Amino acid sequence: MLLTIDVGNTTTGFGVFEGKTLIYTFRISTINRTDDEITILLYDLFKINGLDFNIEGAIISSVVPYLTQKIVNAIEKIFKVKTKEVGAGIKTGVKILYDNPKEVGADRIVNALAAYEKCLGAAIVVDFGTATTFDCVSEKCEYLGGVIAPGVNISMECLREHTAKLPKISLEKPMRIIGKNTIESMRSGIYFGYIEMVEGIIERLKLEMQNPSVIFTGGDAQFFIKEIKHVDYFEPNLTFYGLWSIYYKNV
Repeated sequence: MLLTIDVGNTTTGFGVFEGKTLIYTFRISTINRTDDEITILLYDLFKINGLDFNIEGAIISSVVPYLTQKIVNAIEKIFKVKTKEVGAGIKTGVKILYDNPKEVGADRIVNALAAYEKCLGAAIVVDFGTATTFDCVSEKCEYLGGVIAPGVNISMECLREHTAKLPKISLEKPMRIIGKNTIESMRSGIYFGYIEMVEGIIERLKLEMQNPSVIFTGGDAQFFIKEIKHVDYFEPNLTFYGLWSIYYKNV
C-alpha cells in the first residue's frame, strides 16, 4: 500500500492506496505539532480506522516547510519506510514554464499532472483551498502558470476584520441576490461575487489556451460546483492521485 500526504496551509490530507485504488482518506488541521504528537496522531488514525500498517512507500507534497520533516520522521518511525518529497530532483513528467520554477507550490504541480492524466489533455485546475488557485496545463503536459486569488474563507474573514460593524458569517447559499439584512447582504456579496470571479477567470484563461477541460478540487469546491458554468470534472482527491502518479514515476 502507498501513503500519500498533502500538507496545505489549513489542513493536511492523508490518502491510502491499495494498488491504484484510493481506499481511505482523512484530514487533520495544519498546526505546529511536535514529532511525537504527529507520530501518535497518525498511528491512532490508522488503528482507529482499522487500516493495514503494511505501508510499502510514502510520498509527500508540502507548502508548510516547518511540518514536512516532522511528518516524514513520523512515517519512518511508524511504517519503517522512506518518504519521497515532491520538489527538486523528483520526476513529475510536467515541464514547468513559470519564470522561476522554484516559486510554484508543490501541490500545484501535483494537481496539474493529475488533471492532465484525468482529462487526457489541456486542463485548468481550480483548487478551492486557503487560496483559490487556477493552474493551467497544456496538451503537452506543460505547466503554463495560473492565477492565485484569496480563498472564500479568507475573503469572509477580511471583510469582518476590516469593518467596524459587520459580523462574522458562515458560507451559505443565499435565497436571493438582494439581501434584506446585513448578514444576507454579506452572504450575497461573498457567494455570488465569488461565482462571478471564478467564472470570469476561467473564461479569460480559456482565451489563452487550446480547448482545456476544467476540473474543480479543494475543500470549498462543493459550495460552488452546481453554480459555476464550464466545469467538466469534480475530483476532491485530485492531489492524492497526482502524488500516486509521481511516486511510481520515481521507483
